[in-house]
Amino acid sequence: MNKIILSSGNKHKIEEIKDILEKLDIEVISKNDIGLESLDVIEDGETLSENALKKARAIFEKVNGIVIADDTGLFVDKLDGRPGVYSARYAGEECSYDANNIKMLNELKNVELEFRTARFKTVMAIIYEDGKEEVVEGICEGIILEELHGDAGFGYDPLFKPIGYDKTFAELGSDIKNKISHRAKALINLRESLIRHLELD
Repeated sequence: MNKIILSSGNKHKIEEIKDILEKLDIEVISKNDIGLESLDVIEDGETLSENALKKARAIFEKVNGIVIADDTGLFVDKLDGRPGVYSARYAGEECSYDANNIKMLNELKNVELEFRTARFKTVMAIIYEDGKEEVVEGICEGIILEELHGDAGFGYDPLFKPIGYDKTFAELGSDIKNKISHRAKALINLRESLIRHLELD
């Protein structure tokens, strides 16, 4: 069985990735599982791709195996694309999900619903054992609601309602979210890469 090391300690993100890749003959483990939980990479790239590759390379230097790293951002049109690459620390370093959501609501306080368009984007970097690098992405369009809805998911999920649905990510549940989300779309492309490279089909 092939082993993939995720350059992440975020348990929510890890579970999503495991769920989407579960049908492949691949064991998915996190950096924490191999004693690298203290390895923190400064995400100072100007793009999601730069951050994802930086994280993947940092892990790849220390392990034998395939490494996957990702970076995700929420890009709000009315905020000129913010918070973007700063989505996880929108309200400050070490801030909570609640703090980020409160800041988002405050900055969009007087914006009508139809103008609260936004998109989640996930970029995933993979480094194969031979050193080959590949980057794939996934995008999910939606709007930012005027108040929180639902208590599932994480991050901005209670505020983000994807196009074509009448519920937020936090209300839809993992089964639906894992089929339509930005991360799901990126993982579909990642899975195709894995199948090609590892000849899993």
